[in-house]
Amino acid sequence: VQLQASGGGLVQAGGSLSLSCVASRNIVDFNRMGWYRQHPGKQRELVAGIISGVRTDYADSVKGRFTVSTDNAKNTVYLRMNSLKPEDTAVYYCNADEDLDAYENGRSYVKNVEYWGQGTQVTVSS
Repeated sequence: VQLQASGGGLVQAGGSLSLSCVASRNIVDFNRMGWYRQHPGKQRELVAGIISGVRTDYADSVKGRFTVSTDNAKNTVYLRMNSLKPEDTAVYYCNADEDLDAYENGRSYVKNVEYWGQGTQVTVSS
């Protein structure tokens, strides 16, 4: 599976940006799709996630400002970011995960697999 993210850029504080992430196959098979971000020198953190195209969850820092959504026909997950702040500056990554049947050492089990996009830079100037 390949995830291709786009839409990052430079925007002034208070402005808006939309990110898109296109998957190379049907997204309805994924457990969850989401967006993470990584500030320089820090660990990657969850920004927003969406399950089955309906249930969403957000980091407290972006609630009320960011909206995650999907378009199954386009195999795409979006992140609409409003009222951007300088602290939103980071590299944003899209993410998807699914459960796959696996077989190892004579034993069948379910393995959770994660996929990541290449990251897109969002810079918010003050």
